[in-house]
Amino acid sequence: MSTQAETRPEGEHVSGWALGAIAFAATIMTMIGVFQVIIGLVAIFNGEFFAVTRDYTFDLDVSTWGWIHLLVGVVAIAVGGGLFARATWAGVTAIVIAFLSALGNFFFVPYYPIWALVVIGLDIWLIWALTRPGAMTTTRAGS
Repeated sequence: MSTQAETRPEGEHVSGWALGAIAFAATIMTMIGVFQVIIGLVAIFNGEFFAVTRDYTFDLDVSTWGWIHLLVGVVAIAVGGGLFARATWAGVTAIVIAFLSALGNFFFVPYYPIWALVVIGLDIWLIWALTRPGAMTTTRAGS
């Protein structure tokens, strides 16, 4: 990725800031995916790792949360790859996956609070980066 402004084939000027936002978003999306996969695998293979709060409204089995995190993580990594490739579908999909990731981690806060809050923060940062003016217009038209 170039840090200089580029010109699209249609002649539209794309700022370096917009290009940087896509690179940033792709990196953060991939990082969120890796974090989700790690926490998912820990929950699946070692459920006793978490200090489960009793009487929580959304009291799912820890291994169920693990499978949810693992699934969201794998999809997030794939979408991060799509963002790196500047695929058109990846921008909106990344916002949806970041929203689902934040929502899932909100419900996961009683199980592992600091980790969940860090991932929620990254999800919000990712959504912000993708909704900046010009960020979504840097994707390739044919993708």
